[in-house]
Amino acid sequence: MTDLQALHDATHTMVMGVLNITEDSFSDGGLWLDPAKAAQHGRDMMAAGADIIDIGAESTRPGAKRVSEADELARITGAVKTLIPAGAVLSIDTTRASVAAAALSEGAQIINDVSGGTLDAELPHVVADHDCLYVVQHWRGWLVGSKGANPDQDTSVYEHGVLTDVHDELMRQVDGVLAAGVKPERIIIDPGLGFSKPGIEHNLPLLTGLETFRATGYPVLIGQSRKRFISAMLTGAGTAGADGLTMAQRDDVTAALSALSAEHGAWAVRVHDVAKSRAAVIAGNTWREYA
Repeated sequence: MTDLQALHDATHTMVMGVLNITEDSFSDGGLWLDPAKAAQHGRDMMAAGADIIDIGAESTRPGAKRVSEADELARITGAVKTLIPAGAVLSIDTTRASVAAAALSEGAQIINDVSGGTLDAELPHVVADHDCLYVVQHWRGWLVGSKGANPDQDTSVYEHGVLTDVHDELMRQVDGVLAAGVKPERIIIDPGLGFSKPGIEHNLPLLTGLETFRATGYPVLIGQSRKRFISAMLTGAGTAGADGLTMAQRDDVTAALSALSAEHGAWAVRVHDVAKSRAAVIAGNTWREYA
């Protein structure tokens, strides 16, 4: 049985491997839709050193269509039932209370809510009723062209600077989750890289300002893997155009950022290529020990 408090209070940065059971995730949509392939990919990531497997059945990229509740439930619970017996620590990437409840009843230990408790008002209450960890991510609504009928056209405007506004907005989201009954010792926070943050100028200040989020007292999850701003970083450095970048190139930069995140005390990094970031995180954790 997983010691949730030890997991929450981990002193070394962990690696969270991404298992997308989706048709249209931006980097690996459709690869793991087959239940057997999804289960094998989860086991492969565990073998590569993933401390946590984050299972998602609905893409959050701009333009993605919502999957039905029934499809999300079937995909998530199928993967959970397969990976829990393999000894996996499972995080469930969902914004639906019903999906969270079903996954937790099957043994999942973490709910990773990209809406930070704002999309489904019942989800924080589900978490409060179960003994699990809850990742509260900064959220300003669906991205332009994504999901909702009327997405906010100005979600990337940060009046007081991205670090200040994201911190303050995220703490208000945490207050809402606490009001729903979630215990503070079960909360992880995530600044939401790439969500309403399209450019380098939106994302790097959050990474370089990681201590601002750590100062809240909550562990911090960093989800930088293969995001669009990584392509922009490489393009700006004279590499191939963003559309011509391979996922391997993005994973190289992701690993570098994973090392820096570990050096500066992130709770975990959420990544697609576990092996590359595992090695990087070990280096970053070791660096932190000697800093």
